[in-house]
Amino acid sequence: MSMLADIMAHRELLANLIIRNLKSRYKDSALGFLWSILTPLFMAFIYMVFLRILRAGIPMEEILIGVFAWQYTVQCIGNGLTCITENGNLVKKVYFPRMILPLATTISNLVNFLLTLIVQFALVAILLGLHGQHIGVAVIALPAVIAFHFLFCFGIVLFLSCANVYFRDLEHLVNVLVTALFFLTPAMYSFSMVAQIASDKHLPLLAELYMLNPLAVIITAYRALILPDVVFPVTAGAGAGIVIAGLFVILAYGLFQKLQKNFSDMF
Repeated sequence: MSMLADIMAHRELLANLIIRNLKSRYKDSALGFLWSILTPLFMAFIYMVFLRILRAGIPMEEILIGVFAWQYTVQCIGNGLTCITENGNLVKKVYFPRMILPLATTISNLVNFLLTLIVQFALVAILLGLHGQHIGVAVIALPAVIAFHFLFCFGIVLFLSCANVYFRDLEHLVNVLVTALFFLTPAMYSFSMVAQIASDKHLPLLAELYMLNPLAVIITAYRALILPDVVFPVTAGAGAGIVIAGLFVILAYGLFQKLQKNFSDMF
């Protein structure tokens, strides 16, 4: 509670950092915010063509939902990694809760993500309408998934931001890990595809292990709430994935609290 009270006491700084992050994102870009929409759209189109070549019939609406959710996560990873080191002078000279920096990064990316959801919903509604379908009432539960996604991303930013202060080579390692995580996350394919492969290979445990990835849980939950033909797998693997995400956030918070005391000495 003391940390929350400290953050609330510095809420103006938090707001200013969020605004600064949003303004600086596309400051020198002619299209500005449009890149937040165009980038995942280009990615979704490329993946759709690639999957059609492989004859994998993944609906475009599933790809859109997966890519937009992935984009939010990867932006948090990229911005969060350096949110402490890029503000070294501020950390050295001014007292404030250091957690404000990763929090501002995660919130500013969330604001960007929420704005892109407007376009995503419009496109998904059009695509579903072409098949005589529509977004179901289950979508009212979407804020719960967004909140869970936000907390998980916040945990990632907490972990990476404090670790990068001590290990500057982490940036190169993260780039490799993000690539691996992308292929382990159903951004451009569906969980049903994984489940089908597991069934064909007579490896039912494979689908359970796959859902240990919190991002697999999150993206599948997005699709299940938005799309009428997607069902969220209520399994032990999915439950474990949710627990793993929660434990990760708690551990990242504890690590940040422990390491932040010496941040100013590292610059």
